[in-house]
Amino acid sequence: MSIVIDNAAIATVDAAGIEYRSGHVVVDGEWITAVGEGPAPAGAHTRVDGTGCLVTPGLVNTHHHLYQWASRGLAADSTLFEWLVELYPIWGRLDAGITHAAATAGLARLALTGCTTVADHHYVFPRDAGDQVDALVSAFGRIGLRGHIVRGSMDRGVSEGGLPPDNLVEDVESALLGTEHAIDTHHDPAPNARIRIAAGPCSPFTVTERLMKEAAELARRKGVRLHTHLAETIDEERQCLAEVGCTPAEYAERLGWLGDDVWLAHTVHLAPGAIRVLGATGTGSAHCPTSNGRLGTGIAPVRELIEAGAPVGLGVDGAASNESGGLGEELHQALLQARQRGGPQALTVREALWLATMGGARCLGRQDEIGSLEPGKLADIAVWRMDGLAHAGIADPVAALVLGATPPLRALLAGGRTVVADGELRTADEAAITRELRAASGRL
Repeated sequence: MSIVIDNAAIATVDAAGIEYRSGHVVVDGEWITAVGEGPAPAGAHTRVDGTGCLVTPGLVNTHHHLYQWASRGLAADSTLFEWLVELYPIWGRLDAGITHAAATAGLARLALTGCTTVADHHYVFPRDAGDQVDALVSAFGRIGLRGHIVRGSMDRGVSEGGLPPDNLVEDVESALLGTEHAIDTHHDPAPNARIRIAAGPCSPFTVTERLMKEAAELARRKGVRLHTHLAETIDEERQCLAEVGCTPAEYAERLGWLGDDVWLAHTVHLAPGAIRVLGATGTGSAHCPTSNGRLGTGIAPVRELIEAGAPVGLGVDGAASNESGGLGEELHQALLQARQRGGPQALTVREALWLATMGGARCLGRQDEIGSLEPGKLADIAVWRMDGLAHAGIADPVAALVLGATPPLRALLAGGRTVVADGELRTADEAAITRELRAASGRL
C-alpha cells in the first residue's frame, strides 16, 4: 500500500541534516520511496495531511525493561541498590502472563510517544514461569513495534556476593542455553526484521566473569549484538574496584565487552580514558536521563561521548524507575541534563533529536535501515501535531518538539503499518490492555 504524508515540516535526520518547511514523504509497503520539498508526486496513495505537523523518523528506544510496567511506584526514594533489593522478590513472582500484559502496556505507551523500535533487556527468569521471551515477542506482534529483545541473565545471587535472591538466578549453562534458544527461535537478520535478539548478562554485580565471557563468545558466534548495564552508580564502581581491582569500564574491556557490536546502558561514571576507549571501539551508550534522575545515579557524559565518536542513543529504562514510560519526553530530559552538566551548548535541540533516532539506530546496528527519513529506509515515521496550545507560536518545529511538551501524534507508522492515528492506538484496544495490566499487577 502506498501512503503519502504531505504539507508537513520534515526533519530527515540524515547525514546532511536536511529539513523541509513544507514537504512530503512517500511510502510504498514497508519502505520510504521519496522525501522532498513541496507537494507529493501524483498517484494513487492513502494521504495523511501533515498540515501543522512535524515529521521525524520514528524514535528508537535503546534500553527498557518492559516487565517492570507491572511494578511501578515502589521504592520511590531509594538508591539503585536499595531499589533492586526491594523489587527483586516482587519480580520473582513474574509469570509469562504478567510479562505479556506488562510488555503490551509498555509498548502501547511507547507507541503513543513516537517510538517505533524498542530494545528490551529481560533478565528475570523465575523457575516454572513459562516462556518469558515468547511472551515478549507476542506483545511486540500485538502492538506492531520493532523489537530488539535482549535475552538477559543473572547467575550471581546473594550467596555469591550478588544482589538478586538465589531463587532468581540461573546457572551458566542454563543462561547460555536459554540465550541460544532465543536466538535460534526468534532472531531475524533480515533488513526489515521485526524481531532481533541480543545477548545480555545483566550487570557486573549480578553476573559472574565466566557468564560475561561465554555470553560474548556465544553472541559473536551467532552474529548477534551484546548489551549490559555498566557504570551506572558510584556503588557499582566501588564494588568493582574492591572485587576485581579495576573500574567497570576496565572490567568490560578485560572481558571482551567493548566493540562496535556492543551497546551499554547508562555509562554515567566514566573516566576520560574510558570515554576515549568507547569512542575508539565504537561501543554504544544507551542514555537514560529520567531513570538516572529518578534513582539519583548522576548525569552521563553525553557531550564527551559524542565528541569521542561513540554511538549514543536514548533509553526509557524500566517503568519501575521511569513511571512515565514514554520516549518522547526523553529528548527534553537529555537536553536538560546535558546542559546542567556542560552549559547551554552541551546539547542542541537537533542533537537531542539525533540521539533519539540515528543515535539509537547506530547503537542497535541498524543505521542503514532506520533512524532517518531517506528513500530505501524502512517507513518508521512519526507525524507530530504541532498546531495545538502547547506549541503554538514556536516557529522552529524541532525546538518545539524537544523543548516543549511531548506532542500528540497525527500518525505513527512502523514499517508502513499505522500503529497510532490521531492520538489513538490503532493496533490494539487500549482499554483492554489497561484491564489486563491492572489484573497482572494485582497478581504480582
